[in-house]
Amino acid sequence: MLFRVLGPLTVRSAVATGELTAPKPRKALALLLMHADRVVPTDVLATELWDDEPPASAQTTLQTYILQIRRMLARAFALDSAAVARDLLVTASDGYRLCVRDRPGACGDELDLHAYERLAADGRLATACGDHARAAHLFGQALDVWRGAALVDVRVGAVLRVEVRRLEEHRLSIWKQRIDADLALDRHHEILGELSSLAARHPLHEDLQAQYMIALYRAGRRTDALAAFHQLRGVLLDDLGLEPSRRMQSIQHAILTADPALDTSPAYAEAGVLAGAGAR
Repeated sequence: MLFRVLGPLTVRSAVATGELTAPKPRKALALLLMHADRVVPTDVLATELWDDEPPASAQTTLQTYILQIRRMLARAFALDSAAVARDLLVTASDGYRLCVRDRPGACGDELDLHAYERLAADGRLATACGDHARAAHLFGQALDVWRGAALVDVRVGAVLRVEVRRLEEHRLSIWKQRIDADLALDRHHEILGELSSLAARHPLHEDLQAQYMIALYRAGRRTDALAAFHQLRGVLLDDLGLEPSRRMQSIQHAILTADPALDTSPAYAEAGVLAGAGAR
């Protein structure tokens, strides 16, 4: 891939690697890539670069940053400046557009974010069709596109901070859907280590805790599954003053009573024990 934002910010072609070290031009490039093939208004770029206190010279300074990005792209893609301005980083009436899919010679997914979104969408389609094996594979491929936290080496501002948070939440959702598919395929033994790590990193995420409890129960570790519930309850009470949701309490009861619904595969969620997000 030529452009990467799911991890360190990277521009790399078959010719060269794009080098851009100054923090503000890097932020501008990151925002343009997060909205690739769409116009990013100059006021949005200014908010990312200077929050609500742009300098009097903001417009001129932004143009300087765009020029620096164009020079980097010209070196990376062995293009002249006119070609970059015409085909790659284009000036619009109210902002700038970084062309990825739309650029001449574009082939396949040249931005990792586009590849991730395509694979995630294909995984959801496979889930809707009941093809859990294909769904697990596609969701796994989507997660493999990531090389760390989004824009991990960029000093993000107000706009990018929201974008990064949204992407991380989406990544966690895809992780959960991949685990759902694995559980539907009776792969509880294979994913227990991964689930243990995820549950520890997200102690308040009831969906992950539910999956962890189900996997433990199916692996014959009923006591550990109940211990996971009590740990969740303790964290919720200590941090939020809340009891676990009715859904989580239903799962605990199902484990205590060895409810056969917990072993239902491939459509264990349809038994009602794990269906939906669960109201409190």
